Amino acid sequence: MAERQGRHAGGARRRLTVALTVALGLLAALLLPVTERSADAAPVQAVTLDGDDTGLRFDGVGGVSAGGFTRLLLDYPPRERAEILDYLFRPDYGAALDLLKVEIGADIDSTVGSEPTHMRARDEVRCDRGYEWWLMREAQKRNPDIEFYALGWGAPGWFEGGYWSQDRVEYLIGWLDCAKRNGFDIAYLGAGNESGYDRDVYVELAAALDEHGYSDVKVVGTDNHHPPDYWNATTEMVGDPEFADAVDVLGEHDVCVWRTLQQKCHVSDDAASLGKPLWDSENSTQDFDVGPGPLARAMNRHYTDGKITGNLNWALLSAWYDHFPIGGTGLMLAERPWSGFYEVGPSIWVDAHTTQFTDPGWRYLDHGSGYTDAGASYVSLRSPDSGDYSTVVETLDSTGPETLRFDVDGLSRSPVRVWSTNLETRSTHDDFLPAGAIRPDDGTYSLTVEPGHVYTVSTTRGQSKGGAHPHADPGEQLRVPYTEDFERVGPLKLARYWSDVHGGFEAVPCAGGRRGTCYEQTVTTQPLPWHGVDLLPMTFAGDPRWWGDYEVSAAVMLDEKGYVELLGRVDSQQHSALGYHLRVADTGEWTLYSQELQTANRVLASGTTAALGTDRWHRLAMRFEGDRITVSLDGERLGEVRDDHHTTGQVGFTVGDWQRAQFDDVRVTPTAPAPRFVPHSRMSVTATSEHAANDFGHAYTKDLAADDRLWSLWRSEYTPLAALPQSLTLDLGRRTAVRGVAYTPSVTTRDGTITSYRMHVSDDGETFRPVASGRWEPTGGVRTASFDPTAARYVRLEALEAHGVPGSVSVAELGVATTRIPSLGAP
Repeated sequence: MAERQGRHAGGARRRLTVALTVALGLLAALLLPVTERSADAAPVQAVTLDGDDTGLRFDGVGGVSAGGFTRLLLDYPPRERAEILDYLFRPDYGAALDLLKVEIGADIDSTVGSEPTHMRARDEVRCDRGYEWWLMREAQKRNPDIEFYALGWGAPGWFEGGYWSQDRVEYLIGWLDCAKRNGFDIAYLGAGNESGYDRDVYVELAAALDEHGYSDVKVVGTDNHHPPDYWNATTEMVGDPEFADAVDVLGEHDVCVWRTLQQKCHVSDDAASLGKPLWDSENSTQDFDVGPGPLARAMNRHYTDGKITGNLNWALLSAWYDHFPIGGTGLMLAERPWSGFYEVGPSIWVDAHTTQFTDPGWRYLDHGSGYTDAGASYVSLRSPDSGDYSTVVETLDSTGPETLRFDVDGLSRSPVRVWSTNLETRSTHDDFLPAGAIRPDDGTYSLTVEPGHVYTVSTTRGQSKGGAHPHADPGEQLRVPYTEDFERVGPLKLARYWSDVHGGFEAVPCAGGRRGTCYEQTVTTQPLPWHGVDLLPMTFAGDPRWWGDYEVSAAVMLDEKGYVELLGRVDSQQHSALGYHLRVADTGEWTLYSQELQTANRVLASGTTAALGTDRWHRLAMRFEGDRITVSLDGERLGEVRDDHHTTGQVGFTVGDWQRAQFDDVRVTPTAPAPRFVPHSRMSVTATSEHAANDFGHAYTKDLAADDRLWSLWRSEYTPLAALPQSLTLDLGRRTAVRGVAYTPSVTTRDGTITSYRMHVSDDGETFRPVASGRWEPTGGVRTASFDPTAARYVRLEALEAHGVPGSVSVAELGVATTRIPSLGAP
C-alpha cells in the first residue's frame, strides 16, 4: 500500500546531537525545534535501525464492530456522528484504523445485543438488512484503503447440520455475495467466534471461496479464546497440512491475557512454526478509563513477545446502553445519541501512535524492536517504498527515565519528529502531543523517555490530533414524554433508540387491519448460539437513567398463539431485562413480575382476562408512581401492587417462544414531576478510600460516582480491605438548596450495595451536620434519602453496612436533588 497522502521525507542533514526529555512543560502545540538538553544520569540504551534488517510485514490495527457494540452510533445527530467516525477512521486525525472487523449477524445475543442476519431462511437473502454495511461505507468513505474482516458469532436456526456444518459455509458465501452487491471487497473472513473449531468446515470454506470467485479472501482461523493454550488449533494444523493450507492467517483472542495489564503476550511454538501471519484478532480494550495502558503494552509487545503483526481492538467503541456489565469497553464512548454527547479517550491516541506513523505493508525491524533494561518496550517499522521509519516506545513498566540512543543506517537521515502521550494522568490535554524535532548527527540521535508514556519517533509527516468535541452535557437525558409510531422507520430497519437483545425486530407494514408501519419480531426459528445463551426475543429503548415515575403503553398484536411482554423500569441488561414485565397471552392469562439480578423472578400479580386472540390489536399499559404499579389492558385495570425493587430505567418488549408479534404507538408519559439534580459536571468528589488499580479491566476511583455513567463505580479500597464506615463527599461547587440524595448501586452485582447509611451536609467541608439516616434493601433500583430543604455546599454519604462480599461499598452514581424526591428503597 502506498503512503497516505500528505506524508513526505525531507530536510538537510546537519550535525547535531540532541538528548530530549519529553515532559509536560516541553510540550507545544506545534512542531518546534527541540532544545538541546543533557540526559543527566539517565542510563543509555542503544537502538539500532538498519535498512537491511529483516522483519515481518505489519498487517495493521483495527477495531471490532459486533455484538451490538455500535448500535447507538447510527442514531447520533449527523454532526456528532461524523465526528465520531472521523476519530475512528479518518487518516491522520484520530485512531486512523487500518482494519474493520464486522459481525455477520445471526439474530442472537452476541455480547450486548443481537445483530440482524442476511439469511433468516435458507431461501431468503436480504442484503439490505443490518447496520454493519452502513458502518463499512462510512469507514471506507474516510479511508479508501481500509480492509474489511468479517466473522459470524451465532448462526440462523435453519442450519440443519448444526453450528459447524456445510450450512455455515453456505451462509458465509451468501454474506460475501451481499458484500459484493453492496460494493465491498472483503479481505479477511473467519468461520466462527469463540465456539471451538471444525477443521472440515475450514477446509470446505477455503474450497468454496475458490469455487465462488473469492480466492482473494484470506481465511482467519480460529478466532477462539482458549487460555492458556491460546493457539490450540495450530497443534492439529502442524500434523494436518490440508487444515493448515485452508487457513491464511492465524488469529486468536486476547493472547496478552484477557482484561489484565497485558504485560506478556503468548504465542505457541506450533503457531510460530507454521510461518503464517499471527494476529490478536480480538484484543479487549478494557474499561474506557484504565484500558489505554494495557492497550499500549499490547500494541508493542505483540511483536516483541510473539511476532504478532495484526491487532483488532474489542470493542471499536462503546455505543450501547450503559447498564450492561462491560459498558465502557471501547476506544471511545458514544452512549447518548439523543444529546450527541461522546468522549474521546487516550486509547484513540494509543492507536494513533502506531497508525498515524505506519501503513499496512510496512516491515518490522527486528533488531530495532525489543525491551530496554529499564523495562520499556519498543518496535520499529520501515516503509517498503522509501527510507521512512517510525519507532514506538511504551514505558508503562519502566523503572525510571532512560535515554535511547538511535543509530540509523540504510534509512532516511531526515529529522525525526517526536510525539508523546502521558498515560499517568486522566487529562486528555497531554495525549498525542508533538514534542519537537531531532536532527540526527550522522545517523545518531538520543531521546530520553519517562515512565508511564507512549512515544513515537518518525521521519513521516502529516499527523494531527483531531479537535472536534461535543457540546452536550453528559448528564443530559432523553426527554419524556417520549413517543414512537415507527412511521419514519424505513422497511426492515431498526427504530431510533431501540436496541435488540435477542431476536430480530424491524419495521414492516402493519397487519390486523391497522394502517401504517409497525415494529415486528420476525425471527421464528431459534438461532444457534455461540455461547450458552437461551433467551427469548427482546428489544428495549429509552434512557437507562429515566426517572421511573412514568406510564408506558403500546399497541400490541399477536400474529399467532403465545404471549408478549411490555417492559418498564429496565435498570440493568445482563442478557436479560432487569425490571418489570407485564406478560399477556392470547388466552387472556396475564402476569406481572419483577426480573431480578441474583435471585429468581418475583411474581407480583397474575390473573385471567378476556382472551386477546390473534390478529387483533390491544393496548397494554404499566403505570408507575413511586412504589405503586398499575397494569391495564385496553384501558381496563388488571391489577395494582406496591414494589420498588426497580425505580428507574427503560421500556421495551419481549415476545414468547420465537413467534411473530407486532407493536405500535409506544408512549412514555410522566406520572409525576421528575426530581431535578445538581449537574455532576459542576461537582468534585472526595472519598475516605478508593480502589484505583486495574482489577479485571476496571478501576474504581471516587470521581466515577459522579460521572453520569452507569457502568462505572466508586468502590472503597478492598486490597487491603478498608473497614467500614466509608464515606463519599460531593462538593457542589457553591452553596445550594438541597432536598435529598439518589443512590444508584452497581448494575453488575448486589455485592457492595449500601444497606445502612448516614447523610451529612456542610457549608465549609470541615464541619458536617446530619440530615438523614436509614436502611436500604440491596436491590438494583435507585435508592433515595430525602430530608428537609437545607442549604449546603458539601453533601456526604457515609456507608455503615453493605451487602455481600468483599466487604467494600460501591456507588455507581450519587445524585443530589434540589427538588422534592420520594423515599425509595427502605425495607
